[in-house]
Amino acid sequence: MIREASLTQEGIRERAQDTFRNYLKHIAGGNIKAWVELWQEDGIFEFPYGPERSQEKKIGKSELYDYMKDFPKRFDVNFTELVFHPMTDPELVIAEFKAVGWHRETGSPHNQTYISVVETKDGFIKHYRDFWFNFSSPLLKPAIRLREV
Repeated sequence: MIREASLTQEGIRERAQDTFRNYLKHIAGGNIKAWVELWQEDGIFEFPYGPERSQEKKIGKSELYDYMKDFPKRFDVNFTELVFHPMTDPELVIAEFKAVGWHRETGSPHNQTYISVVETKDGFIKHYRDFWFNFSSPLLKPAIRLREV
């Protein structure tokens, strides 16, 4: 790891964005152990919006691993259309991207758009807030059916 004092603001920003790119690469590749290593020991992963049952917060590498360990068994996804929105704080990553894939058990498509707010520190994820809304989510099916009636 490069020492913080030797990095410029742009170097810090590039390191934070590289961490985010690796985040997506490890999920898409099914390498959850490598994905967990991108986090600080006490890193926080949360979903502050969305359907009630999806509003969760995971804290620490153990909870993160337990939460994501079966993702590769359930989903096959690729991430596309990644756009970064640079902030004044070079360790803050704001990213928009899409997930394109399917749910392995049901064959249902898994296509959604994300906006992620990611605080990094020294090249590791400190706090990740995931903003997404998926109309094909099983959590939403009853609400959608009620509106169709």
